[in-house]
Amino acid sequence: MTNTPRLGIVGLGAQGSVYAELVSDGLVPNMDLGAICDGNPATRQLVESEYPAAAFYDDYLTMLESGSVDAVVICVPSYLHPQMGIDALQHGIHVLLEKPAGVYTKQVEELNAVAATKPELTFAIMFNQRNNPLYRRIKEIISSGGIGAIRHTSWIITTWWRPQAYYDQSAWRATWGGEGGGVLVNQAPHQLDLWLWICGLPQSVYAKVAYGFRRAIAVEDEATAIVDYGQGATGVFITATHDFVGTDRFEILGDSGKIVVENSATATVTRLKKPERELSEAVDQQDISRLLSGRLDLSQYHSSEIIESEAQWGAQHAGMLENFAANILDGTPLIAPGAEGINSVRLANAIHLSSWQGREVPFDFDTKDYLSELNRRIRDEGLLPERA
Repeated sequence: MTNTPRLGIVGLGAQGSVYAELVSDGLVPNMDLGAICDGNPATRQLVESEYPAAAFYDDYLTMLESGSVDAVVICVPSYLHPQMGIDALQHGIHVLLEKPAGVYTKQVEELNAVAATKPELTFAIMFNQRNNPLYRRIKEIISSGGIGAIRHTSWIITTWWRPQAYYDQSAWRATWGGEGGGVLVNQAPHQLDLWLWICGLPQSVYAKVAYGFRRAIAVEDEATAIVDYGQGATGVFITATHDFVGTDRFEILGDSGKIVVENSATATVTRLKKPERELSEAVDQQDISRLLSGRLDLSQYHSSEIIESEAQWGAQHAGMLENFAANILDGTPLIAPGAEGINSVRLANAIHLSSWQGREVPFDFDTKDYLSELNRRIRDEGLLPERA
């Protein structure tokens, strides 16, 4: 390999085009644009015009075998992510997957198993929101015990309004056979990942999900999930694509404080001067009287900090590509290791499975059980073959 990794982009759609522009404009240190692969013949002319230094391929296996790339970023429909990742790794190529890692847990397990046999190769996933300074700071606060042990979390993320025409663009969109899900697979994977990355993995999931509720689609356009972290701690995740106004509010309650994030832009961090249980036990009857009459000064028990987002468009993606290149070159720790991509896929699958079976399901559910349920829906839909 040359000193600078040569990146191959598989799929020059909306995301692939962003990555091509970032690399070709020199915004990603220590990375060159080596090749672009796209199945649309019309793309060749665009690549030759806009990225003349990059080779063009209409078949990704041919690109992997060409010797023109050292690493790839995979930007194709979600069902294809795991197999393309496996093929690239088996050709000795470093892999950066676009989110999600896959549609169903079994296929991502297979990808992770292959990646584990290739420790010399870099395997990452484009969870660019982990590179958002706001969420990185929140992760640091939680991990360092800044608000104590988590007691409850909630994320309402309904800023995904999509009109019917959005779903009518393609026959595969919002189908079980073509996309494998709706808002949980398409719009919300970043938030599912952040929720798990910051707050930890749950033990079980119970969900109520609406399929084709406000849109003429087969898959979910609304989901409400309750998770159990154990030891009495719980969490709630609510998302939808039919809320025209939309809400983005993320709350993390600890036994020594609370974090409230509004619109993924501003976080209010409240730290209690003592754990809440100690504050409760120290309150006497006179304090109760003042509390109930609104005369108790609660500010004496806590301090507050406001964190503003410093994120700029493109910077998060460029940073993830830079981190990917740095790991290839000198082993710099990855912001989003590829093996962690399975967690948000498993959570989305658990939400589906709970709603389909009307029961609380363990987070480590039987992956064959989920695939069987998914294939039944693909079979009933009758548009595309079942999955293996």
